[in-house]
Amino acid sequence: MNNQLSLGMLVALVFSTMVGAGIFSLPQNIAVSAAPGAIAIGWLVTGIGMMTLVSVLRNLVSRFPTLDGGIFSYARAGFGDYIGFMSAWGYWVCNLLANVSYAVVFFSAIGYFIDTPDNQIMGQGNTVYAIAGGSILIWSMHVLVLRGVTKAAMVNVFATIAKVIPIITFVCVVIMAFSFDRFTLDFWGEKTPGLGSVIKQIEAMMMVTLWVFIGIEGAVILSNRAARKSDVAKATSIALSCALLLYIMVSLFTLGVMTQPEVAELQNPSMATILASIVGPWGAVLINAGLIMSVLGALLSWTVLAAEVPFIAAKEGLFPKSFATENQQGAATTALWISSAIVQFFLILTWFQESTYLALVNIATSAVLLPYFLVSAYGVKIAVTGEGYRAGESRKLHFAIALMSACYGVWLIYAAGMEYILLCALLYLPGVLVYKRTLAEQSRQLTRRERTLSLLLITGAIGAIYLLIMSN
Repeated sequence: MNNQLSLGMLVALVFSTMVGAGIFSLPQNIAVSAAPGAIAIGWLVTGIGMMTLVSVLRNLVSRFPTLDGGIFSYARAGFGDYIGFMSAWGYWVCNLLANVSYAVVFFSAIGYFIDTPDNQIMGQGNTVYAIAGGSILIWSMHVLVLRGVTKAAMVNVFATIAKVIPIITFVCVVIMAFSFDRFTLDFWGEKTPGLGSVIKQIEAMMMVTLWVFIGIEGAVILSNRAARKSDVAKATSIALSCALLLYIMVSLFTLGVMTQPEVAELQNPSMATILASIVGPWGAVLINAGLIMSVLGALLSWTVLAAEVPFIAAKEGLFPKSFATENQQGAATTALWISSAIVQFFLILTWFQESTYLALVNIATSAVLLPYFLVSAYGVKIAVTGEGYRAGESRKLHFAIALMSACYGVWLIYAAGMEYILLCALLYLPGVLVYKRTLAEQSRQLTRRERTLSLLLITGAIGAIYLLIMSN
């Protein structure tokens, strides 16, 4: 029952996990901080960075096929149990926050059809009605995944097809309406106040570009359920290429329809307003309907991953044993129940804190920076030590690619800023208690190195609490 995911299912799952809600707001999210020239360079940097990361993942998958946990298995193999656990924990937190963000944006899109200026029933997806609807949506996905990962993946294939149609329609219409003169009007943003230098513009857009690629490792996480291990690398490369092409066209070509300042002022999903300006009101209806379908598919994919991460980590001895239970359909029951419950808790918090989709995106993106960096670091390590390589096999190219990927990871951490890094320390902190529970089941205790790392984490969490208090 476990190894039933075909190449098509893996491609659809990875693509759907990446291309969720982010692409529908991408024009405005990018234009608010960068002009066309900087956007082009930013996508070049991101494209190279993500391609090097995928190349490292492909190399690790082929050399260590028994490491089924993907990114956190590599962190553990390279840097020990504690780092491996924290990688799994951070990636799990990212999954959970992604699910919350999708539930929020789903009902924000529903609001387009039912809200009025005087009666904001759904608002930005954080009203009481939206939270109630989001709760029903989350538990509906929960029930679907309980029926088995393969069945969920089959449903996801149809959801992926449904959401690609409005995106392709948007791209085709924008290309036909494209004006080169408008596109080059202020190519480097020199005439637009507040954008800053080209480097600053690129730095500002990095978190958005990373967010729309999170999920590229989905096939690696589910490698133990793939029909053929070789399909994992193929699915990852195909999904990455398709997504990158769409992202570039959606974010750049729109600046040939509207100027950068005009796009920056749009409400999200900005694709809806842009298409409506070209073809009329039906364009906004199409995009919002596509957003709803897209979020459904992405939420399903992320629900699968949110359960698989602690499930696999428990089987590898990084999480408590209770997370390793599964039902007759092969679904990770305990991990899924706990994940859904935490998502529900976070969703309720968005009502009290009035959190928006973009705020959740920034936190979730920051949480995944460490797991991504550790993959690259492990790629560098094995290229240096020769672990997993045949005697005499050249490692220079793999070393160069892994080093580029690691540098990209460092750049992303810098671009995230201290505020979000400290906030991530606060989210990582509860993991220490879970890790201690895991060690207790194995009759072990924290080592001196692990205690030191925990103290550093506590210090960062205290800094985050201080910032939160001062901001209020």
